Amino acid sequence: MTQRQNFDGRACVLVVDDDATLRRALGINLRTRGYEVLDAADGATALAVAARRSPDVVILDLGLPDLDGVEVIHGLRGWCSAPIVVLSAREDQAQKVAALDAGADDYVTKPFGMDELLARIRVALRRAVVPTEESTPVVTTPDFTVDLAARRVTTASGEVRLTPTEWALLEVLVRHAGRHVPSRTLLQEVWGPAYGTETNYLRVYVAQLRRKLEPDPARPRYLITDPGMGYHFVPADPR
Repeated sequence: MTQRQNFDGRACVLVVDDDATLRRALGINLRTRGYEVLDAADGATALAVAARRSPDVVILDLGLPDLDGVEVIHGLRGWCSAPIVVLSAREDQAQKVAALDAGADDYVTKPFGMDELLARIRVALRRAVVPTEESTPVVTTPDFTVDLAARRVTTASGEVRLTPTEWALLEVLVRHAGRHVPSRTLLQEVWGPAYGTETNYLRVYVAQLRRKLEPDPARPRYLITDPGMGYHFVPADPR
């Protein structure tokens, strides 16, 4: 298994924040640990930088001077699948859900510890791992096909674009097809061992997967909620 990297073999991190001191501190810490670092002080510059040099992970502040961070997430998600870790002083849960719903993969509240952020970056990059020689199955349903080796989901209309976190969640469920997966297990598998109670993350991402994969998201056939417990994947339409 190998992680997608840029031209010189180092993982590339795009840091987007209008605080020059924070950008400098993050740049020093990331470069010390072997990352390539790009930075931007506003949303428009971030989109332009990302378009020129596709990053492996984006660190994004929501409070930018020109665009709201959620707008930047929407802009990136139109074509960029790199994991997005949001940094923000906003503690309102609705803001967190809005960022996650727009396509962010993780949310870190300021002030934060550098070790915690670095751990979140490592987790985000692990989610974006590209398989090499490992043999994994193809799971076919009446409405879509999941190719675990190629990390692709296709329908009769073509490929379905998933964010890294959407893919990670779907992959866990598909690998446990027909079996109940507890919420805590899903959170720790997808977001890391420090997670276990953030069930709102699961609600947001399962809803996104249903919108992309289910014929009728309000009446899911494949991504099933086990109320108060977790979720399970049904590989064939039971009706």
